[in-house]
Amino acid sequence: MEQGFYPYFKPIKENHGPRVIMDGKEIIMIGSNNYLGLTKDPRVQEAAIKAIEKYGTSCSGSRFLNGTLELHEELEAKLAVFVRKESALCFSTGYQSNLGAISTLVSKDDTIITDKTNHASIFDGIFLSAGLHMGANVKRYKHNDMDDLDRVLSHLDPEMPKMIITDGVFSMEGDIVNLPKLVEIGKKHNCRIYVDDAHGLGVEGATGRGTLEHYDIWDDVDLIMCTFSKSFASLGGFIAGNKKVIQYIKHFARPLIFSASMPPANIASVLKSLEIIQNEPEIVHHLQNTGKKMIKGFQEIGFNTGESQTPIVPLVIGDDMKTFNFWGALFQSGIYTNPVISPAVPPDRSLIRTSYMATHTDNDLDQVLETVKKIGKKMDLI
Repeated sequence: MEQGFYPYFKPIKENHGPRVIMDGKEIIMIGSNNYLGLTKDPRVQEAAIKAIEKYGTSCSGSRFLNGTLELHEELEAKLAVFVRKESALCFSTGYQSNLGAISTLVSKDDTIITDKTNHASIFDGIFLSAGLHMGANVKRYKHNDMDDLDRVLSHLDPEMPKMIITDGVFSMEGDIVNLPKLVEIGKKHNCRIYVDDAHGLGVEGATGRGTLEHYDIWDDVDLIMCTFSKSFASLGGFIAGNKKVIQYIKHFARPLIFSASMPPANIASVLKSLEIIQNEPEIVHHLQNTGKKMIKGFQEIGFNTGESQTPIVPLVIGDDMKTFNFWGALFQSGIYTNPVISPAVPPDRSLIRTSYMATHTDNDLDQVLETVKKIGKKMDLI
């Protein structure tokens, strides 16, 4: 902050989707998780308004008591069908979805095996499990390294209850879990499998059903989780799986029982977004093509984009101050990105995280590529 490189908590004055007003000027937004651009879709906004008119602005209670609306149950039923599971349960945030589901299911003498770069909410769910159930174990394996996963599992008691937890699409670098191999190894070692697809649903697959559809693997994944703050243009999250398992989580998850439920407007926004995704898969295809264009464009310029296969495209810099300097130069040139440094990434892997919306125009994207190329050369990054 003292040196003038503080890129966080920057207020947005106006939001126009792919462009926003910040610091009194128009900025191209390539630092949002609004992948399908639905937060500004008039149909989603109208659905939220109508829900407020009918139900008010809040449920004023937890799902366990007075905070369950018919809308909650309608959404859960439709989500279960969408991800091809028996049942689904909504939480007030995506963070609480992982916190609640993991801490409820993992008990004494159980073991969680997790990718080292999984989202913080997964680790916090594991930590809460360890606190609530003394004796719960956690093992980590190298990022998306299936040989290392197999190695870790081979040292565990074959009879020990085990669950592998992984992101579907990894949020910082946009790569996708090697789910076919993970499932193969999971079966070999008698593991349950839990996939956090917060950045996959609405983004990957022919119809936007995420990582499971991307690989056409459904029944071998026991639980799927997702947040509503990305493709679903809202706030909240859900967990889906076997009906008995979801029913158990519903009655024992502390973040569900002791938090107020999703407000009506948020539920209605997700319902309308889900409808749009199902009826208009072309927006998903357009988003996927946008991601491919930007990966190719940045690589041609000379940037390292890691293993990204999605509309999350990192520009790997490797040095914290160079990353902050690059972020500042881009922001001053009218482009908003996210600088990511340790501990969110390894110390030598600092990067600029860029992410794209289906509503970005070719003019937006070309302007980004041109500006990044110009500043990258000036700063000797390429």
